[in-house]
Amino acid sequence: MRRIALIALVALTACKEEQAAAPPAPVDLTETALSYFCQMNVAEHGGPKGQIHLEGYPAPLFFAQVRDMLAYLKSPERDAEITAVYVSDMGTAPSWQSPGISNWISAEGAVFVVGANVAGGMGAPEVVPFAEPSAAEAFIQKYGGAAVPLSDIPDATVLGPVDLDLTLETPA
Repeated sequence: MRRIALIALVALTACKEEQAAAPPAPVDLTETALSYFCQMNVAEHGGPKGQIHLEGYPAPLFFAQVRDMLAYLKSPERDAEITAVYVSDMGTAPSWQSPGISNWISAEGAVFVVGANVAGGMGAPEVVPFAEPSAAEAFIQKYGGAAVPLSDIPDATVLGPVDLDLTLETPA
């Protein structure tokens, strides 16, 4: 009988560890969310957004531009262990100016368009996330660029200087 109780206890403990390891769910974007780097209101800027969840922090870090979120990810200095990363699915966004408050997808599974001629919420060239490769391809046909997974986004795309002489489009 003790053996069965011990097995049940081990199984229950394993279950609890699996639950504890599950990443936090994305948080809806609110009017009070501030962008991590500039402390500006995220909702006041068009284009895709990002959120990063950190271990031990009750709320995610929000980013007004996915490019900025990726710069944080690629930075060697962080405030804590990253537990989840979400981006706006621009394939389901109502528009570029209103990218949505709850259409978050995991950055790990997203398809990102890099090198498109579009400006993000803070005016810099943007890296645009999509849940569906077909939506990314349609975007590329209109604005250029290439579709890549998160792991293939070049450091220079998000960490390099911004060419202020670029004329970037703001998608409809």
